[in-house]
Amino acid sequence: MQEEKGIIQSNEKIAKDTYRMKIAAGMAKDMKPGQFVNIKIDGYMLRRPISISSIEADGFVIVYKVVGDGTLALAKKHAHHTIDVFGPLGSSYPIHENRNEVLLIGGGVGVPPLYELAKQYRVLRKEVHVVLGFNDKDSIFYEQEFKALGCHVVVATMDGSYGVKGTVMDAIQAHAITCDFTYSCGPRPMLKAIEAAYQKGYMSFESRMACGIGACMACVAKDKKEADLYHRICKEGPVFPIGKVEF
Repeated sequence: MQEEKGIIQSNEKIAKDTYRMKIAAGMAKDMKPGQFVNIKIDGYMLRRPISISSIEADGFVIVYKVVGDGTLALAKKHAHHTIDVFGPLGSSYPIHENRNEVLLIGGGVGVPPLYELAKQYRVLRKEVHVVLGFNDKDSIFYEQEFKALGCHVVVATMDGSYGVKGTVMDAIQAHAITCDFTYSCGPRPMLKAIEAAYQKGYMSFESRMACGIGACMACVAKDKKEADLYHRICKEGPVFPIGKVEF
């Protein structure tokens, strides 16, 4: 991990309250799918943890949602501005080259880290099923980008304004997707439903973080099997095997 002054190459709105930023930075060479970076925003004490969406030859891409003053300030950044980035941080999604097909399940801002994972599996010529869940049609992003990789993509919206009405689990059932090895990221109710239905794979947890390096112990989760064992979401996580930690 390292701190670096990255150069913003682009920062564009891609869906409701959702932005895609490309940053030129040397640290990209050390990044893996599922990891995140901690971004410093001028005027705010705590850095913002944001997942890495895509790893490029000269940098990386993040996708973030405006949820407060800090991310609103981030959305106002323009190309050629510098940005203070610390990373890459956390654990990554392991690539299983022996798997012929995988199922990627993302909900809302949990979608971005799955994109690089899909890229790497498609390079291996594996079959990739992608199920994306959003609140409504205006919130959808990356559907076409996943399709461009050659993935099989299904979208669910809670209000039924696009795709399958309901949750990602409703979409999986509606399209009779049978692949049982999953990677997921999204809100905890979604992850709980996935954990109840699947035993093989990995999930990434969203959590409030302070330091991002495991020092402050502000983002711990209890191990499901070992008593008195806790894991730091920012350090041992955010990616864990299904069934490893309590919600």
